[in-house]
Amino acid sequence: MEYKLSIGDTFTIKQIAVQHISQEFEGYTHELENNIDGVLEFTVAAVEEDGYKLDMSFLDLGMQINSSVQGILMQVRASELDEEDAQSRIFHSILNVPIRIVLHKSGHVSAVHGGDALIEKMTSASGLTDSISKQALRSSLKSEFGSEALSNSFEQMTYIYPEKDSTAQNSWKNEYNGKLSARNEWTLEKASDSINHIKGKSSIIMNISDSGTIMKLSGEQETLVVADVETGFILDMSVEGKASGIAVTEFSGDTQIPTTISSKTTYKQLRD
Repeated sequence: MEYKLSIGDTFTIKQIAVQHISQEFEGYTHELENNIDGVLEFTVAAVEEDGYKLDMSFLDLGMQINSSVQGILMQVRASELDEEDAQSRIFHSILNVPIRIVLHKSGHVSAVHGGDALIEKMTSASGLTDSISKQALRSSLKSEFGSEALSNSFEQMTYIYPEKDSTAQNSWKNEYNGKLSARNEWTLEKASDSINHIKGKSSIIMNISDSGTIMKLSGEQETLVVADVETGFILDMSVEGKASGIAVTEFSGDTQIPTTISSKTTYKQLRD
């Protein structure tokens, strides 16, 4: 099992992610819900001995963040441009900008090129003029749209096969690292001439440092994959996880805040 792609192959993926964050602080519970949905297009630009070069672009991206205390903190959709709103301009600027992905046949992402240029385009679209504010925005965007962050994000979707192809191999292990690090054990649950059903169980560690908050969490994750045998690309995929630990914020000082994050992400290949 591995990716078997040809130049010009194009895959359009609909992604929906829901993340719940619960924190206990001084007798109160604060709940955050992050809702993200997007449409991503992957096109095979080159075939190499051990993998492929793909060009990925966002066709749409929506994000909404809700707080149990403050209400809606963010609500934006890239395809619905409001020229008067800086946040809308920033997200609109990511559309149809190609990002080059170097993909191993196993799905391991060895490199992503274009993330830094994407951040510069988003920063320019903000309309900010002073260097301090622009640098603060760059730092914030880097955690989600920088080349390293994108590489880690893509691997959750792509890195589902063993490092060496073996049609007789019914179970295998791999791992990826980043803000979310996962040690994965995969099992081929069911196979046919056209579709493979794969199940993954993972131990996860989350190390997040962003916007004045540091989180260190650990937990478990389960992945269900329906993949096309001919190309190896996913048809449907769901990833559910839960992790618990502590967080420290710039407002809490040295106080460690008990934190739990549960999430579900689904991917679906859109086909004509």
